[in-house]
Amino acid sequence: MTELPAEENRIANEECRLLQELRATPGLLEQIRQSSGSELALQSALRRQYPDDLVRMAVSLHQFRLKARGKFSRAEQMWFDRQGLEQSTAEVVSRYKAQRFKGTVWDLCSGIGSDSMSLAAHCDVTAVDIHAPNCLRTMWNAEVYGVADRVEMQCRDVRELTSFSHLVHVDPDRRPGSSGRVSRIEDYVPGLDYLNEIMPRCPGGAIKVSPASNFGGKFPDAEIELISLNGECKEATVWFGELASDALFRATVLPAGESISGHPLDVLVPVSPLGQYLYDPDPSVVRAGLVDVLADRLGLSRLDRAEEYLTSDHLVTSPFLQPFEVLENLPNNEKELKAWLRKASVGPLEIKCRHIPIQADVLRRRLPLNGSEPRVIVFARLDGKARIVAARRISNEHQ
Repeated sequence: MTELPAEENRIANEECRLLQELRATPGLLEQIRQSSGSELALQSALRRQYPDDLVRMAVSLHQFRLKARGKFSRAEQMWFDRQGLEQSTAEVVSRYKAQRFKGTVWDLCSGIGSDSMSLAAHCDVTAVDIHAPNCLRTMWNAEVYGVADRVEMQCRDVRELTSFSHLVHVDPDRRPGSSGRVSRIEDYVPGLDYLNEIMPRCPGGAIKVSPASNFGGKFPDAEIELISLNGECKEATVWFGELASDALFRATVLPAGESISGHPLDVLVPVSPLGQYLYDPDPSVVRAGLVDVLADRLGLSRLDRAEEYLTSDHLVTSPFLQPFEVLENLPNNEKELKAWLRKASVGPLEIKCRHIPIQADVLRRRLPLNGSEPRVIVFARLDGKARIVAARRISNEHQ
């Protein structure tokens, strides 16, 4: 069995000891939760009752739980560390993905168990992680969600496992070293070679990769699904084997739960002049390369071949689009922009751009925003020319 280097193993064992001690000392966490004073005063008081290292871990865990509220419905009872929280799958996303699975599932590189918990809602899960503190967190978090009886934990290197008789979910480590997040799948742990090796050796499954990663062309015969939550692209899921659909690319928006699929080269929509409405496609659609597919299905046009913004003369609502009502089409000229802002009595201003480099905060400080009307300005190319589109955001009932 592969083992961690001696020093890493010592650190992991000490972390496990502290975790076990903290779990056995619920009063410490409760004191922190109920405290309303300064953090410095709180820590000073706690260190008179508990060891320093235990207090540090408890304070950090409390902060992680607060930060995790937007990700997990039971965050205040869960067990996190910084990396585990940052790499964890949001509950809404993991539950959506888990719907494709059935029977028995291997959850490789389980981390804090965010995917294991959702899978275990209707599957038997074997979770695997080389980091012993993560193994504790996975099992304890499974208890929080009432599914611990359906999760078996194995603390080992997943690279020892190369063949599976059941479905597989893999969440490779995207922060394998001290240099921070990596974007190349080849630099994940385990990396691309291992991922491509196991795919034909199991019935099917899913691999979670960053939406910013170089997934294009890396996984032949797989379906690549880009998943966004509340307008932010969260992950690219590589579906393979019996869990893959016939689609090459798919974009899914949550919490709406709607998807669009196709091939980026299936269709090429025309470029048209700016109409009465401008649309910003969801980032999952953009990253999946399905802007033209979406535009064709909704009867929209592009503003420019180099821009993802779409346009029409009639209002179209869709969970895949943020619509804006066009108020003015301005030259890319700061003087004319300032004149329009004064005339329109603009106050709160949202600045958007995709391919025209703009330092939004620097620009905003130079603009006369003394009015009360909330507005949006979009820097975009219109038929090859850089322009400023002044607009009003339209509430999207699908969001």
